[in-house]
Amino acid sequence: MAKERDLNAIKAKRIDSRPFSEISDFKVLRKSKKKKRINRSLGGDIALFVLLCLAGITSILPLVLTVCNAFKPLDEIFLYPPRFFVKNPTLDNFADLVNALGSSLVPFSRYFFNTILVTILGTFGHIIIASMCAYPLAKYHVPGGKILFGMVVLSMMFPSSVTAIPHYIIFNYLGMINTQLSIILPAFTYSLGLFLMKQFMEQIPMSLIEAAKVDGAGEFRIYVTIVMPLVKPAWVTLLILLFQSLWGTSGEQYIYSEDLKMVSYALSQIATAGAARTGTLAAVSLIMILVPIVVFIISQSQVMETMASSGMK
Repeated sequence: MAKERDLNAIKAKRIDSRPFSEISDFKVLRKSKKKKRINRSLGGDIALFVLLCLAGITSILPLVLTVCNAFKPLDEIFLYPPRFFVKNPTLDNFADLVNALGSSLVPFSRYFFNTILVTILGTFGHIIIASMCAYPLAKYHVPGGKILFGMVVLSMMFPSSVTAIPHYIIFNYLGMINTQLSIILPAFTYSLGLFLMKQFMEQIPMSLIEAAKVDGAGEFRIYVTIVMPLVKPAWVTLLILLFQSLWGTSGEQYIYSEDLKMVSYALSQIATAGAARTGTLAAVSLIMILVPIVVFIISQSQVMETMASSGMK
């Protein structure tokens, strides 16, 4: 008994003689591991699974309704009480859409070309400008950089309806009204793009950039070959968001010439034809949401990674 008592005393003395920081770090680590444990029963897992399934079904119902309405004949669209799913699917709505677009003064291909041009130039131009502006703000001490970034974050609080009048005054002064630049240039100044790029670039170790400089790489080469590949989730997310925004824009507040207008404007004119074009309007709605959804599904993993790593809640 005496030997065991002496042995325990020696062990306690050894533990007490360790540095205080080592003991405290071990306690903090042990406490953090305990916090990460999720004690949930099987019933809790099942309830959470059912809740998530209900939320997913509720979210997808509007999309399913849009698809069904696009293939409904007119008698089913005006049926009361309304029927959710289509009973006798038809392509008459899409045929009517083709006939309506074919009878317009401007060919539909012209509207489509204008939309593709604005979408591509606005999207890729913003990604280049936002990334080049975010790189020095994130990795170097730029004079007044915190103030500039604060102004960018503050500008995200203003809706587009607040800035519409200043935009129109500025573009009118520059002589860009009734040109496609009135839509492309505002896309370059998308505030969320600079915010996402800066948040991602701050996570890149500065030692990686310094090592590239030691190997003889210049700033532009570091930006192209090191920084941009590492922030791929951020600029892929921006590509999806801006593509969706520019694809759905009509531009009618800045563009007046018929041969410069977008697909969204051409399709929206069909809605003014009255109840006879209700089925055609349903087909238009399906076409307008189909392209952004496909682009989002392809790049979904990149978007989720961006939202998880950018500090956005």
